[in-house]
Amino acid sequence: MRVGKKFRTAAAKVDRTRPHAAPQALALVKDTAFAKFDESVDVALNLGVDPRHADQIVRGTVVLPHGVGKTVRVLVVAQGDKAKEAEAAGADCIGPEYIQKIKDGWLDTDVIVATPDMMGQVGQLGRILGPRGLMPNPKSGTVTMDVARAVKEIKAGKIEFRVDKTGNIHGPIGKISFSADQLAENLHAFVDAVVRAKPTGAKGTYLRSVTVSSTMGPGVPVDTTEYR
Repeated sequence: MRVGKKFRTAAAKVDRTRPHAAPQALALVKDTAFAKFDESVDVALNLGVDPRHADQIVRGTVVLPHGVGKTVRVLVVAQGDKAKEAEAAGADCIGPEYIQKIKDGWLDTDVIVATPDMMGQVGQLGRILGPRGLMPNPKSGTVTMDVARAVKEIKAGKIEFRVDKTGNIHGPIGKISFSADQLAENLHAFVDAVVRAKPTGAKGTYLRSVTVSSTMGPGVPVDTTEYR
């Protein structure tokens, strides 16, 4: 794969032969970012699991202490008092009428929360929402009667993670404009949540590697010792 001169210059600053303590790794990510926009900072974890087995699926949620650095648009499919609670909590869009809007092509939201009584209708949207990762799910806390809490946590920086078929988990932990300390706290919260979600079927080394990077920048390996 051909890479540009700016990437090569940035990559030359990173010693990939050894892992770095989290604060130093994230300071390097900030130092090697070269794009003209506020790049996202992402983490990639390689896990010692085989997701083909049901007892080795890793998934969960985490509320990042400093959020992810972007405004998250939340749709709440609820009615009556629950719709009023969602509005008071700061939901961007509210109401069962959005089910038909989604069928007609509307998808201007980042997260969908639904009350259990609405899931019979929301379930009809599986082919639309499923591939986009937008389908409400009890395990991620997006199918709930406590819609106010769900909206507040999502707005505060709650994100969902799930292992892919190759045993990796990717997720955002902030923006380049965050301080290295803020990014380190978000990283710790993310990795700690993944470690706590270790499935019973996992054998051997669970957390094999952790790498942080900006949108355009090189990956920086993180020392996993403190997370084991």
